[in-house]
Amino acid sequence: MTLETILLAVGPKDSGRVEQLAEAAIEVAAPAGATVVLAHVFTEEEYDELLGELHIDRDSEEATPDEVADRHATIRELVGAMNAMEIDHEIRGVVGDRAERITELASTLGADRVIIGGRQRRPSGKAVFGSTAQEVLLTAPCPVTFVRVET
Repeated sequence: MTLETILLAVGPKDSGRVEQLAEAAIEVAAPAGATVVLAHVFTEEEYDELLGELHIDRDSEEATPDEVADRHATIRELVGAMNAMEIDHEIRGVVGDRAERITELASTLGADRVIIGGRQRRPSGKAVFGSTAQEVLLTAPCPVTFVRVET
């Protein structure tokens, strides 16, 4: 199986695991010469809040999810890691339900692999609160690498 496109999807809780996520993506992308798509998935509320924090007028050309993702600290750190290892990469921003949007983006991109992060949870916690990672693992159109960080 040839790897051409790897989707590394992050959200607001991933700022503490950037290094581990970058390592996982580089480990797969480097030998294959694959492009890593760094995608930040925002809820509607998070996106609106970030537009305000970044002083971006919602009606301006800068008010795109891709532009907001490009300015986000987590993505900037990942870009640094990709540049340091000379890994081709793109930046995407998407707004909506995290699992749904990750799965849609993977399909749209024709991703060969999705990489997502998470923390260890008890089975009862997943049943009560749901799990973005679990939903992506079950619905993604390609293999998914789950990067677990102990909390």
